[in-house]
Amino acid sequence: MQKTASTAEEKFLLQLAKEYPTVAAASSEIINLQAILRLPKPTEHFMSDLHGESDAFTHILGNASGVIREKVDRVLANEMTRSERAELATLIYYPVQKLAQLKPRQEDLDDWYRQVLYRLISVCRMMSSKYTRSFVRKRLPQGFAYIMDELLHAHYEDHDKGFYYGRILDSIIDIGRADDFIIALAQLIQKLAVYRLHIVGDIFDRGPRPDIILDELMAHHSVDIQWGNHDVQWMGAAAGSAACVASVIHVTLSYNNAETIEDGYGISLRPLSQFAEVVYKDTDVSGFMPKLTEAGDYSPADLMRTARMHKAIAVMLFKLECRLIHRNPEFQMNDRALLEKVDFVRQTIVINGTEYHMKDCDFPTVDPQHPAELTADEHEVLDRLCQSFVQSEKLARHVRFLYAKGSVYHIENNNLLFHGAVPLDENGDFAKVEYGGKTYSGRAWMDQCERLARQGYFAPRESEAHRRGQDFLYYLWCGPKSPIFGRDCMASFEHLFVDGEFSETKNPYYLYIENEDESVALDTVRRIFEEFGLDFETSHIINGHVPVRASNGEQPVKAGGKLIVIDGGFCKAYHQRTGIAGYTLVSSSRGLSLRSHEPFESTQKAIAENLDILSTKDVFEPSGKRIYVEDTDEGARLRDRIGDLKKLLAAYADGTIKEQA
Repeated sequence: MQKTASTAEEKFLLQLAKEYPTVAAASSEIINLQAILRLPKPTEHFMSDLHGESDAFTHILGNASGVIREKVDRVLANEMTRSERAELATLIYYPVQKLAQLKPRQEDLDDWYRQVLYRLISVCRMMSSKYTRSFVRKRLPQGFAYIMDELLHAHYEDHDKGFYYGRILDSIIDIGRADDFIIALAQLIQKLAVYRLHIVGDIFDRGPRPDIILDELMAHHSVDIQWGNHDVQWMGAAAGSAACVASVIHVTLSYNNAETIEDGYGISLRPLSQFAEVVYKDTDVSGFMPKLTEAGDYSPADLMRTARMHKAIAVMLFKLECRLIHRNPEFQMNDRALLEKVDFVRQTIVINGTEYHMKDCDFPTVDPQHPAELTADEHEVLDRLCQSFVQSEKLARHVRFLYAKGSVYHIENNNLLFHGAVPLDENGDFAKVEYGGKTYSGRAWMDQCERLARQGYFAPRESEAHRRGQDFLYYLWCGPKSPIFGRDCMASFEHLFVDGEFSETKNPYYLYIENEDESVALDTVRRIFEEFGLDFETSHIINGHVPVRASNGEQPVKAGGKLIVIDGGFCKAYHQRTGIAGYTLVSSSRGLSLRSHEPFESTQKAIAENLDILSTKDVFEPSGKRIYVEDTDEGARLRDRIGDLKKLLAAYADGTIKEQA
């Protein structure tokens, strides 16, 4: 047994020796890693519930929730006015667009270039001070790496060198590379401002362009994603789940965002449009008119066409939902097979023991004797739509990225990140879920949810695992014990068809975690931390999913500061309900700060008028001492690496492994 362990370690050290083939190389890396451990903890940026609002997302990503503006103010407050600093900050956020606006205004363009470059270098020097020189070098843009390295690490107190570096900038300007250099510096500042970006769910739906958000996330240097229920809905659609496809289209059309599907992903809704124009031509669609979150040139005919498509896909969805529920009894969702519960003669329905009148019973494709059966035309429409979703190259690329960078939950630096909830029962215990002949709860249930979600996309096509995984992705979207959804039901059917007031009851997790009795909330947090192996004193839960109604006085920091909810209404559809346009969280070496944001008008106005998103910074948990890399998860990984390298040095020293000089 000892021989096996020794052999395994020797194999590992031989592999490590390929990377560090000499004593000098291994020693140098140990010194480098030990230096990194003593650096201040780099900044983490948390965002949630983006809901397709690409303009606001791009701006907040670019300004790092105000971090970059803070650095500009700190470095340049004594030499620039407030308006000049705002202009420089806008140049950093939008270098290409802002350059095009500013250059024509300059009387002496070369002098302006020189001044801007010096100022950007000053900001970049401060940003780089948190990192080792080797770390910064790895992030320098190709083509400018050597020059930037020289400029960022120049000693400006040396006048000769000051002259030398001034000549470098003059050369950059003379050969016509100033624009490219400014853009490269701005992008480097953005990279250095945030070491890691955390997206706590719901990139999709409501807003018009989630595809733009995902393109930007794919280009980001370091990101992780915790899936939201709107995300898994699209993941299921990309996997070919007819229920998820219908659900995605239903939500998208309800907000009049067909461009998300058609322009963003090249998926034609023409089969649905043609079907709806014929079959639903004389049908009441008054309850299906789209919600308009912003002004636009919408003709009555266009809105009516969208309403017909919306009702057509909604009816298909609720048929598919009945079929999915019946083939998955473990979902325990029989009470949600609502289309089959309609009394078409009396035009009533019984829900949870109460009879309601149907406000809309005009279903041209529903056979009252077999309400869940799809017509031949509906089958054809759904087949064509599913094929389009599966074959969308861009959607496939984005969904694979969501799987590669995403998970149900994530733990980093004593923070537990998840979108919805850790499902609890009415007694506050971890809810027990029966699935596949086994019982799950707490962390084990969330791990199983992730495994099944991955099967829904990656299991062999036409296999039983793939089919069950596809159905489970729909369950994660709206199932009663879904940790991503966190409610007992999705009451879409009731809101569209039933005359009455209906609510979606939140999982008891929220009742306990937000309990007015702080001891109850703290006890719940404590048990969740124990379940996930986290220390109560130093850890936090970071949630999204449920918008914080700031306009009603609701606070995003709960449970004695242990729970932070950062869904403050990023989506325009939520602004009136929340009173703000979202929360973001910044974790730096100085502690945690929550940023609340005012609505973002437009990218064009931000560039033209140097308008930043107005944000309020609340440092609600300052660190008693500055946090260093050695205090983080990355520090633990680096210490492990140092230990391995020391073993390699010992192997070199005793002759077990020879140097490859």
